[in-house]
Amino acid sequence: MSNSPGRALRSLCGALLLLLTAALLTAPAASARPQAAAPVPAATLTEVTGFGANPSNNLQMYVYAPANVTAHPPVLVAVHWCGGSGPAMYSGTEYSQLADQYGFVIVYPSVTRSSKCFDVSSPQALRRGGGSDPVGVKSMIDWVTAAYAADAGRVYATGISSGAMMTNVLLGDYPDVFAAGSAFSGVPFGCFATTDGSEWNSACSGGTVIRTAQEWGDLVRAAYPGYTGSRPRMQVWHGTEDDVLRYPNFGEEIKQWTDVRGVSQIPAATDSPVSGWTRTRYGGTGDQAPVEAVSLQGVGHNLYAWGMAARVITFFGLDAAGPGPQPQPGGCRVTATANAWNTGLTASVTLTNTGTTTVDGWRLGFTLPSGQTITNGWGATYAPASGAVTATNATYNGTLAPHASVTIGYQANHTGNSAAPGAFTLNGAACAGS
Repeated sequence: MSNSPGRALRSLCGALLLLLTAALLTAPAASARPQAAAPVPAATLTEVTGFGANPSNNLQMYVYAPANVTAHPPVLVAVHWCGGSGPAMYSGTEYSQLADQYGFVIVYPSVTRSSKCFDVSSPQALRRGGGSDPVGVKSMIDWVTAAYAADAGRVYATGISSGAMMTNVLLGDYPDVFAAGSAFSGVPFGCFATTDGSEWNSACSGGTVIRTAQEWGDLVRAAYPGYTGSRPRMQVWHGTEDDVLRYPNFGEEIKQWTDVRGVSQIPAATDSPVSGWTRTRYGGTGDQAPVEAVSLQGVGHNLYAWGMAARVITFFGLDAAGPGPQPQPGGCRVTATANAWNTGLTASVTLTNTGTTTVDGWRLGFTLPSGQTITNGWGATYAPASGAVTATNATYNGTLAPHASVTIGYQANHTGNSAAPGAFTLNGAACAGS
């Protein structure tokens, strides 16, 4: 009888063990822990749904992951313009081809509200975790980071027009998330701020909002009060003839980001990498200076051209060469001539593949002299008609074997400068002249 309490205790423990085992066997496994994000199909633009907090309820997420994603890849957020979309940003820029080359993953946010513009003006958008579009974009980054074990220290943003403004906002709201940004035709963080629900700020777009560098910097710092960590590097691009977001915004962006980075507003280096471009670097002289600014003389709002993305990738350090120089001449040679009359001209351009491999599909970038506008062309399609132009091959001449040439041409109006272009890039790489 003295052993009966022990037998009873063993029986009770056995019963509890059976009950616990049964409970574990019948518990729904799916509720035990959240499912990890799964990678998307390789080398295909894919929409991802249910990516996380999306408080404005109007952002779609598209992802492009190359077939050769690197281990712990960097992440690039590529933000479209007003009226655009994620798929339009994908097809209208060469970032996906660069991802194929260098192995990073791209997020393409897409707006569905009627204006197709990102919220860069509401109080919610201009503070960390404020409950608007930036929160949705941050969720997209978190999704990609989980799906690809991405390098959280190498997240970057670039955008055009509304996307450029959002790039400024993202870097201001989430300085701990982004390593660098590149904004094409944008405005400073906080410049577009409104309190009446309007998406448009005429004073800012007109270039009349002028502040000191510290005032601009204080707006950025107020987006994440108390943050004392490192701040992202910034690259800004603007055309002097921008009639949508006026050129003074370019100088205000420089003031803002030099203050945020704590560097002098006096350039450490100035050069002209392409005819008509003035590039200034602040706080450093290399390809990854704290702040870099590129001004395009005589160019309007739609300044983005094929080949510029390669310069963005170099600024970010996403190319295989890291902080090395731009691609050097040698793979291509271009000759260009112009025959002019009173207010018009015709130009002939011959592109030669001087490399050792066949070029399958070419895009020839160049900048027209100030005052020239293309009215028609042959042998290629030309866009835009002025400023930084990209000539894209026709269906019949897109393949260039080593040492083969193709001649294209265009007719243009001019206001006095009838010169032929003097600097060319082939698929983003600089060409030699002759």
